[in-house]
Amino acid sequence: MRCPFCQHDDSQVKDSRPTDDNSAIRRRRVCPACGARFTTFERVQLRDLVVIKKSGRRAPFDRDKLMRSIQHAIRKRPVEPERIERMVNGIVRRLESSGETEIPSSTIGELVMQGLGNLDAVAYVRFASVYKNFREAKDFEHILGQLHEPENKGG
Repeated sequence: MRCPFCQHDDSQVKDSRPTDDNSAIRRRRVCPACGARFTTFERVQLRDLVVIKKSGRRAPFDRDKLMRSIQHAIRKRPVEPERIERMVNGIVRRLESSGETEIPSSTIGELVMQGLGNLDAVAYVRFASVYKNFREAKDFEHILGQLHEPENKGG
């Protein structure tokens, strides 16, 4: 593994352990050239997924991009990072086990909406406002009407 600090071609693993949900291996590494320490995560990838954008363009699925979009929606909300990680892992598992290699971006968006709807109502509305391209206040009213009222909405 290349050092992210000095770009040395090799690093040594000092410690390996599974993540809390056993979905990845966390490795602590040290660079023999500069002495920097960093962490890597190793995950199982069942298949290479391709996202079909609304424009028809195809792009490789990027788990980190999915995580960033969810973290952006959940920013400053009282949601534990472990719950976000479990949500992302669940979405990726569903996509990989669907049997499809080409996934419409709308499918990913709907899975994120489902997950956020169960995690945090405010994050759900934030994500929906971007995903659904809200233009007027009535768009917010409509999405709020779709949010059902169970106590587990988190907000």
